[in-house]
Amino acid sequence: MPAVIEVAAVRRAFPALAEGAAHFDGPGGSQTPQAVADAVAGALTAAVANRGRRTAAERRADDIVRTARQAIADLLGADPGGVVFGRSMTQLTYDVARMLAKDWGPGDEVVVTRLDHDANVRPWVQAAESAGASVRWATFDRETTELDEIPLTDRTRLVAVTGASNLLGTRPDVPGIAARVHDAGALLYVDGVHLTPHAPVDVRSLGADFFACSPYKFFGPHCGVLVASPQLLGRLRPDKLLPQTDAVPERFELGTLPYELLAGTTAAVDFLAGLVPGDGPRRDRVLASMAALEHVEDAVRAGLEQRLAELPGVRLYGRAARRTPTLLFSVDGQDPAAVSDALAAAGVNAPAGSFYALEASRWLGLGDTGAVRAGIAPYTDDADIDRLVAAVAAVAKQ
Repeated sequence: MPAVIEVAAVRRAFPALAEGAAHFDGPGGSQTPQAVADAVAGALTAAVANRGRRTAAERRADDIVRTARQAIADLLGADPGGVVFGRSMTQLTYDVARMLAKDWGPGDEVVVTRLDHDANVRPWVQAAESAGASVRWATFDRETTELDEIPLTDRTRLVAVTGASNLLGTRPDVPGIAARVHDAGALLYVDGVHLTPHAPVDVRSLGADFFACSPYKFFGPHCGVLVASPQLLGRLRPDKLLPQTDAVPERFELGTLPYELLAGTTAAVDFLAGLVPGDGPRRDRVLASMAALEHVEDAVRAGLEQRLAELPGVRLYGRAARRTPTLLFSVDGQDPAAVSDALAAAGVNAPAGSFYALEASRWLGLGDTGAVRAGIAPYTDDADIDRLVAAVAAVAKQ
């Protein structure tokens, strides 16, 4: 049995919760612990300079970057020498897509899925089109929301798949997909943005050649992360400025890194590692904390799902066997945005939309309007759940 997470103690770490709202908007960006804000402020108010080892300011900047790479490596089971930072997951994915597409041509194929956020769809579609390559689509079952078989051929060059759907929570069998992708001689790019805040991640076990995520989804600042093996990165040649270092991973990072955001990212990983008490290496503490979090959040999701399903007129979407604590629902006869507005008026933050998972929303028949999404976070308590259910029940009676 995983360790217990003390939700009340977790909540005390988040100043924003004092405003009184029940936050189910974490899939779009979590709230921020005080420790992360302090780390960002500390980096901004300390003397920093361009990275180097001569002055104290240079060393401080260099140490922030090195420490952040190690923190992400500990979070994801990656090599710190393969950690690349960028403005966002979307920006990093576009960069990789454009870079890989230089070696694609007519007859080559790229596979994307209708389950994914558009940030793991459109960059690949556009890169393939620019190279004259073809795009193949993997669909998902509209009832269970389980991902269908990935269409692979001997011409497949890359498969892009989500680690967890940000719209429905569905967690595809990424290791199984990776085995088939690699047997076909292709690369696997995994969008881990929605998976990383909710479950232990080991990029090697997943079989991901590339794994991207966003610290602001797991209590950190707004930036993006891409991890790959240093050996793979060493074979890739990005466009870069002539004076920029050719070293990996730095040659993939354009311009000066935001030191304050990387300091906050390290603090966010440390916060995750401390969700349950423990000693030892940070990687071990991360795995223990995330296993406990996954257990707790899955139970909370199941309870909330049952309560919402009992409300007349409320329709839930998604019944995948493995899911993150994410629920998508609608109320019969009511516009999702109006439902979200009513919840907001009751102090419950549960937004409506397609949340950039446009292909998934359309495939479900929800169009571009989507539905209402409720995401559970480590700071979600019983009172939050009660408020959400009561607010949805009141809307459903209208």
